[in-house]
Amino acid sequence: MKQIKKISAIIFSVVALAACNKEINPPEESTTVVAKTAIAEEDLTDRNGNGNNQGHVYTLSNQTGGNKVLDYKRAANGTLTLVGEYATGGNGTGGGLGNQGAVIITGDEDVLLAVNAGSNSISSFKITGNGLNLKSTVSSGGMRPVSVTEHDGTVYVLNAGGMGNISGFKLGANDKLTPIANSTKPLSSSAAGAAQVSFVRNGKVLVVTEKATNKIITYRVNEWGVPGAMHSITSSNPTPFGFAPGRFGNIYVSEAVGGAPGASTVSSYQVAFDGSITLTDGPVGAGQSAACWVVLTGDGKYAYATNTASNNISSFGVHAYTGNLSVFQSIAATTQMGPIDAAISSNSKYLYVLNAGSNSIGAYAVANNGGLTSVQNLSGVPAGATGLAAR
Repeated sequence: MKQIKKISAIIFSVVALAACNKEINPPEESTTVVAKTAIAEEDLTDRNGNGNNQGHVYTLSNQTGGNKVLDYKRAANGTLTLVGEYATGGNGTGGGLGNQGAVIITGDEDVLLAVNAGSNSISSFKITGNGLNLKSTVSSGGMRPVSVTEHDGTVYVLNAGGMGNISGFKLGANDKLTPIANSTKPLSSSAAGAAQVSFVRNGKVLVVTEKATNKIITYRVNEWGVPGAMHSITSSNPTPFGFAPGRFGNIYVSEAVGGAPGASTVSSYQVAFDGSITLTDGPVGAGQSAACWVVLTGDGKYAYATNTASNNISSFGVHAYTGNLSVFQSIAATTQMGPIDAAISSNSKYLYVLNAGSNSIGAYAVANNGGLTSVQNLSGVPAGATGLAAR
């Protein structure tokens, strides 16, 4: 049995090294270990002044026979318990999407949005004290939606299949999605390998990362929610993947460099109000492999990148105004096999990581100095699950 597990680990590492832009199918055999570590009381202080409150973490089952949102209740100590499963009205693909942002929570924390990559649709749920209520499931305006973003009721989805595009929607008072006329716009190539879409600059600009073209593209969005002309920049290192929007138009992008061993980096870019984009700092490497997902603390001081092939998390110090980066800890925490999506709780006290190789979610306490301490590894997540959102 030990030999089988060792072979499974090797196989998964090879798949991850082939780069984050490919779908990741976890091995049949994997192990998970629950580890709870005592956290010093001073490390539990909320960096945003929101107190030691509870919350929820969500992921998508991404199953071909019916996609579901899995709802995990977050205890005050950061540990998770599955409390609900909610059908989206669409289907998943059963495998990794090479993406970031498959499930998100709107800025007012009232609505959850999810992609259905297997049925070319997106869904909206009302978040209530008793769980999630499905409000709408509509066509994504393209093929194979992989990422979604929202600002002040305007929603955009990134469709990675077919020719590839972005398409816009309005989130109405009834929490239902309605398409925005003339909002569908192309990517830079019909084979872009699109990974993530997100609003920056208070909803005035859309940013998209393209793994196959090594480009980051942007669209300025007008007052009606319609994009204008495309801007683009070649990433400072190949395979730009996930990114975290920061303050003052800064974005922090992982660059997987095709999964080359030890070559992954994170770079900082500045997005102007007109949609133009420039490199601020980077590439900054931590000596890890296949960095694909990036999240940022609420105070903008620390960024965390999950390294799919290295089975760990790297942390970076961030200058919130200038956007400059520095490696804080090359290995801030180890993970189970194949860490992919990551999310930080709304009070920035806990970091969660979806592990595709072990079908689990890892939970980490975030100290005031940016350090991470493992508090749980929760097994039983469906194979092929995608996306992670926390509140």
